[in-house]
Amino acid sequence: MTILLVLLTFALGAVAVGYSWLVYQKIANFTVENAKVTELSQIIHKGAMAFLRKEYTWLACFVGGVAVLLLAMWKVGFGIGPAFAFLLGAFCSAATGWLGMYVATQTNGRTTFAATRSPGEALDMAFSGGSVVGMLVVGVGLAGIAVAYLFLSVASLAAFGMGASSIALFARVGGGIYTKAADVGADLVGKVEAGIPEDDPRNPAVIADNVGDNVGDVAGMSADLFESYVNSVIAAMTIGLVSTDLYGGAALGKWGVAFPLLLAGWGILSSIAGCLLISPKVPYLEKWVNLAFTYIEKVPYVKKFLDRIREGDAAFALRTGTFVAGGIMILGTFVLSLLFFFTKTFNVFLAVTSGVLAGILIGYCTELYTSGDYSPVKEVAQSSETGPATVILSGLALGMKSIVGPVLLIAVAILISHWLAGIFGVACAAVGMLSITGIALSVDAYGPIADNAGGIAQMSDLSPEVRKITDKLDSIGNTTAAMGKGLAIGSAALTALALFVAYSEAAALPTINLTDPKVIVGLLLGGVVPFVLCAFSIEAVGRAAQAMIEEVRRQFREIAGIMEGTAEPEYEKCVSISTTAALKEMIVPGILALASPLGVGLILGKEALGGFLGGAIVTGVMLALFMANSGGAWDNAKKYIEEGNFGGKGTSNHSAAVVGDTVGDPFKDTAGPSLNILIKLMTVVALVMAPLFV
Repeated sequence: MTILLVLLTFALGAVAVGYSWLVYQKIANFTVENAKVTELSQIIHKGAMAFLRKEYTWLACFVGGVAVLLLAMWKVGFGIGPAFAFLLGAFCSAATGWLGMYVATQTNGRTTFAATRSPGEALDMAFSGGSVVGMLVVGVGLAGIAVAYLFLSVASLAAFGMGASSIALFARVGGGIYTKAADVGADLVGKVEAGIPEDDPRNPAVIADNVGDNVGDVAGMSADLFESYVNSVIAAMTIGLVSTDLYGGAALGKWGVAFPLLLAGWGILSSIAGCLLISPKVPYLEKWVNLAFTYIEKVPYVKKFLDRIREGDAAFALRTGTFVAGGIMILGTFVLSLLFFFTKTFNVFLAVTSGVLAGILIGYCTELYTSGDYSPVKEVAQSSETGPATVILSGLALGMKSIVGPVLLIAVAILISHWLAGIFGVACAAVGMLSITGIALSVDAYGPIADNAGGIAQMSDLSPEVRKITDKLDSIGNTTAAMGKGLAIGSAALTALALFVAYSEAAALPTINLTDPKVIVGLLLGGVVPFVLCAFSIEAVGRAAQAMIEEVRRQFREIAGIMEGTAEPEYEKCVSISTTAALKEMIVPGILALASPLGVGLILGKEALGGFLGGAIVTGVMLALFMANSGGAWDNAKKYIEEGNFGGKGTSNHSAAVVGDTVGDPFKDTAGPSLNILIKLMTVVALVMAPLFV
């Protein structure tokens, strides 16, 4: 029976991949009738894929080295199983990043051309590209876990998660450095010094900037949520195998392993339903979706909702699709809980539901603090009237305040889920929070596609009306990206806690004594690591940005005719600066995350390592929320001013907001998102290496 359930989850993963293929067919069959748009889209596509080829070449050496090391340690409990699982996890993570970025860079120009027709078509095309990315991540992730479980043991799955997390950290840090170096150079020299619009083709850094949107926010975010998704499922499976929380001392065994898999599988179906609500024109499915809508529209008030989506109300469409997916997920969770845990149905159901609701509410809190529709961002924009210093101060204060709501939600979800179903309930709450990753990442990946579409519209000299449509989509995309980061960070806390418990069991560590000096030292060292990672990341962006700024200034100074539009900038030199910096600077943070837990465990012992992980989880979650929300607020405050508020573009207020956005760029797109990967990677490394510390 267990094998049949695992095969079913593999099939559900295949359904997600198949859905991605069908949506991609729609994208590929859309014809762009503008040569300049097609040319620019292909330039961005080639630049993004060239960077990824170089990055993956470096990472292949690292992955191969770790796999050989695991293989060589067969005498201490490792060997071919963990080595294979590590390689499989790394390969699946890299594959989702590669395929996602390929599709996103094929969709950007099509979104630009769709915007020449209507806002609704532009939304449909951008979201279609995003949904391919989102469904690939969950489909490949769930299928990969099923394959690893069928051929290996539950214990080996931790190595699968370590492979996924390793690729994710390198991709997030490297992609973040690439995109923010280009973004800072393009903004500070282009907007502030030269006074030209964003994405102006006269700016030498404009191509690197558009390539970076895909490298950081598509490939990086795909790998980020891939490892969050698979690690949450793996943690629940690992705990479910031995959990005695529900039936008075009897272990759940195979049912505790299969339940998280089917929960994630139902999340895939829920996400597809939400995606079809936003973008129903999918080949082979459109007829059946339209037939379903003829019945759904008969429900009172539903037709008004559907009409708003069809008219291109992007914010409403994306929010509604996510909520519908969440609602379907909750209904399915009840049925699965009834089938698996008949006498404890409501315990498990409510534990999972607490995670789903916490994830949705964390997204709402993030939107509240990062959207230009609400007062916090408007207050940051207003602070630009007294210069860049007050913009920085107000953004920092906003970020600090913004962590309260998500932290309280995480705490409540932990308490409720643990009270209802023990640590297995907490692990399942994490799976619940990430169960609709398919649509959450679809909404997230839509953002950089819309951003690229706006850049291509500017460089192609299309009408201002087209740019207005793409800018609106992009502004909403900034908020959805911040919501995606909030979801990833919130789930990281629950998943890291579940992995921490799995480590304590593997290391035979039932309790951790906080009066033990070694534990206190471990706690302090763990708390330091997120700050060190942030420092490395931000310094790396700063160094790369300095080189980018000097290069852009040189070209403006030495190449005659750039400002007049009679000479073409040397775009490839700016692309080269970002590429070199990203590949060089991503090494130290990656080694830090892998080596620090191993060093603490070997030198100070397993108890100190427990304290180390606890310190890293607390400071990592706080810093990640603070940086993501401050950065998102600064970005949308700048866009709020660019819409004509507080003076609009070209004013001193706008220049001050650009400075704030420049500070926020490495916050929200490099250092902050890397932290939720960091805490899970260090915890899963401790779990995999636990035999060395026993």
